[in-house]
Amino acid sequence: MGGVEDDEPPSKRVKASTEDLRSPFDNSSRSVPISPLGGSMARPLLSQGKDDMIGSKGVIKKVEFVRIITKALYSLGYERSGAALEEESGICLHSSVVNLFRKQVLDGNWNESVLTLHKIGLSDESILKSASFLILERKFFELLEKDRVMDALKTLRSEITPLGIDKKRVHELSSCVVSPQQRLLLGFANLGIETSNSRLKLLEDLQKLFPPTVMIPERRLEHLVEQALSVQREACYLHNSLDNSLSLYTDHHCGKDQIPSCTVQVLQAHHDEVWFLQFSNNGKYLASSSNDRSVIIWEVHEDGELSLKHMLTGHQKPVLMVAWSPDDFQLLTSGMEEAVRRWDVRTGDCIHVYEKGGLGLISCGWFPDGRQIFSGATDKSTCLWDLDGKEVESWKGQRTTRTSDMAVTKDGRWIISICRETAILLVDREAKLEKLIEEDQTITSFSLSGDDNFLLLNLVNQEIHLWSIKDDPVCVTRYRGHKRSRFLIRSCFGGYKQAFIASGSEDSQVYIWHRGTGDLIKALPGHSGAVNCVSWNPADPHMLASASDDHTIRIWGLNRAHLKCKEAYSNGVADQCNGKGQ
Repeated sequence: MGGVEDDEPPSKRVKASTEDLRSPFDNSSRSVPISPLGGSMARPLLSQGKDDMIGSKGVIKKVEFVRIITKALYSLGYERSGAALEEESGICLHSSVVNLFRKQVLDGNWNESVLTLHKIGLSDESILKSASFLILERKFFELLEKDRVMDALKTLRSEITPLGIDKKRVHELSSCVVSPQQRLLLGFANLGIETSNSRLKLLEDLQKLFPPTVMIPERRLEHLVEQALSVQREACYLHNSLDNSLSLYTDHHCGKDQIPSCTVQVLQAHHDEVWFLQFSNNGKYLASSSNDRSVIIWEVHEDGELSLKHMLTGHQKPVLMVAWSPDDFQLLTSGMEEAVRRWDVRTGDCIHVYEKGGLGLISCGWFPDGRQIFSGATDKSTCLWDLDGKEVESWKGQRTTRTSDMAVTKDGRWIISICRETAILLVDREAKLEKLIEEDQTITSFSLSGDDNFLLLNLVNQEIHLWSIKDDPVCVTRYRGHKRSRFLIRSCFGGYKQAFIASGSEDSQVYIWHRGTGDLIKALPGHSGAVNCVSWNPADPHMLASASDDHTIRIWGLNRAHLKCKEAYSNGVADQCNGKGQ
């Protein structure tokens, strides 16, 4: 590319004379520099017209392509490179009229810029008026900033008002004459401090009004590249990599190697069957509960290794489940037909114990505001508590099963629970409406997707069904292959944008399916007992955890040669907390 020794910005390179108003993109007067590699190589071939199509498909117009590249170079601060491309290609980024217009706006020559605006060739009268309004508005405020109040009033009355647009804005401008505070409210105070920046912002606003053929939209090349990467990502069947892994050098394609399928760590601090586990919302912690009546909070370090943070004791019976608060500062734990306990994640202290006279609690969960919790009771009712333990509300008769799973959507509107063995009830608390999901087989557990639009149902017939609940409930996908005959097995959503389904199984394996197609992708051996529960790290698509009757938790990651299975019996000194309610 031929070099051009020009340190001045584009606005300083254009001629201010109106004699320079040549036809758009005409660069016939420019000289072509000689390339250090040879003059003829740097010049466009005479046979190449400006309307040539380029690219293997022949659908890219060369003029548009070159102009967009030139715009990107200037936006990135490569002034001389942008100028050299204009010179060498013979294709201008802007017409001489537009260049003159830009210079006049940046220099604050408002009257001249309005005159030049009408010479750009805009046929839409509304665009001309809107652009004129923006220019004259800026002129108005800069006059006020210079205390030229009478000139500002004249501009408002004789130039802005006759445009006949945005009368509300005109009234706001008139109030600025007598009220400096109004200028602050409108965002035009202290213009003198950053006049150049405010004029650049004006150019950006004007550009949004103009057709893209007149002024290339800002960051257009970046937008096109991002579109191309997004299309590749959406077309990637097994996509499970982070966005920073996408490259411009090759077309994107994920293989099965991006699915966590290698045991990278085994956690062995529990002394009995591990029944439940769940990553925190931010992915920095993992909580597990066990038949040994304990709950363990594990910390996820930046290198992907987990270590024991707290061992929570205090439950008198096996712990069925855990639930993280929306901010991950607190954790609920539910014993089997016992009490619900609330813990401080930082200290490991038990903050409160929730009990209901004569009844056992069998589930727990948070409302989205973090100020209320809910639990299922052995009398088949659902209780709503404030954090201090006051029972705020109780729903009876809506649940005819003692299965523990319940969920609340992130807006707090829908309460979801199993209302009988083969049905799930969705109750709209605001509109007092109900939706019903009915299956032919007994439902053993369910989980709610991160976007609240889908439910994943585990059934006794060794199937998992995905239901869309955004509108009228409909079953959209079925997953088969795992084993379930006696135990409660749980599944989960996971991976990039929750594009995969994972489940435990009684054959000691973890199963992973493609969410959209239902295809079985992986069956992961490693445990020596039934896998009761799985949880996919919401912050790391390459981390999956599984809990088993073999007393262990396995952390699954990518199959990298340098990763070795780490036996973590306690991962350091166990921080044991007594869990007595305060």
